[in-house]
Amino acid sequence: MHVLGDLVARERRSDHPALRTAGGRRYSYHDFCTTSYKAGNFLRYLGVRAGDTVAVEPDPVPEPTLTFFGAVQLGAATRFDPGVSRRPEVGGDPPRATVVPVERESAFSLPPGHKLAVYGGSPESPQVAHWEQEVWSENPAFPPTEVDPESPALLTADGSESSHEDLLAVARRVVAETGLGEHDEVAVRGSLSDPGVVAGGVIAPLLAGATVVFPAADEVCDVAVGEGPEEMVVDPDSLDV
Repeated sequence: MHVLGDLVARERRSDHPALRTAGGRRYSYHDFCTTSYKAGNFLRYLGVRAGDTVAVEPDPVPEPTLTFFGAVQLGAATRFDPGVSRRPEVGGDPPRATVVPVERESAFSLPPGHKLAVYGGSPESPQVAHWEQEVWSENPAFPPTEVDPESPALLTADGSESSHEDLLAVARRVVAETGLGEHDEVAVRGSLSDPGVVAGGVIAPLLAGATVVFPAADEVCDVAVGEGPEEMVVDPDSLDV
């Protein structure tokens, strides 16, 4: 695997669980890959292209993670921090697309050419895209797209960036050090705004064919990324992403 889009390649689709949440939502690898294709097509519809930025709320629910994998297939970078309400990014334009929960819709006023999408309910404004509705209606296939492994895939609020190859290298190290396999579940116990959490808690389990879990407070998985009750814990700060 050379780029993050390889994690959702067609040949990886299966009935094995890829993602589940405390609220009981579950995605098989088939559903996860297919919905990632739809999310990529949806972002393309919003005007996202290679080199653009997509800002996403770091919620422990499927929509932000699926948006991330939609963005990487386009060669766009994701920042799990949608920023301060009604304020453009310092030193640059707002992200090409911003994806937040519906209750935050009124907090954003984006200039022309920069789109807002919400999930978790229908938007009030007809100018705002409804994530679930639009993604559901998109094509469940994604055309082959050339993405440079050295291009940024993940950005942080302080301006640092991690490329596809950087994140995959960290994920491979996590898989090797923890012995992750397809029968393991990995609890994401930190914020997706932390690149170490994304690399260790999302990319590493998908690389190993394991299951990403956004757990309930009393739930115990095989491995945790971030502080948790699991016997095996990966400190995201130690991953140097």
